Amino acid sequence: MSGSFADKRSARLAVVQGLYTMELSGATTAMVEHEAKMGRLPIENEDGGVGAELDEALFAALLSGAVEQQAAIDQTIAARLASGWRLERLDAVARAVLRAGVTELLRFPNTPIEIVINDYVEIAHMFFDGPEPAFINATLDGIAKRLDASV
Repeated sequence: MSGSFADKRSARLAVVQGLYTMELSGATTAMVEHEAKMGRLPIENEDGGVGAELDEALFAALLSGAVEQQAAIDQTIAARLASGWRLERLDAVARAVLRAGVTELLRFPNTPIEIVINDYVEIAHMFFDGPEPAFINATLDGIAKRLDASV
């Protein structure tokens, strides 16, 4: 996969925003892909966030993977939640970040785990000031370790 570090982070952010939009508004994959092609994803935060350029191949692979494998991805995430917690109790943005992160861990096992987790934690920091980024870090790290052990 080609593309610079910023291009990949932009793709990851755009996927998170796309998954969030799909969940809340019922937008389709095609609609989200169109928004990205038109340069409307990712939406930068007030601090500037990441650049508007994105790795289109990574974006497309992550978006389609998250949608196609959502049931399995959600089961993987739910297995890491504390007893009594359900995925539906998580904030919609946190769900989108976790779904995108798990998709990347599953689909791109050759990408260094630390880079994947770090990028999704940084994305979480764009949306949350509380404990959510640490929760996302711990959840993705636990899933990555389980996936690594099963290989």
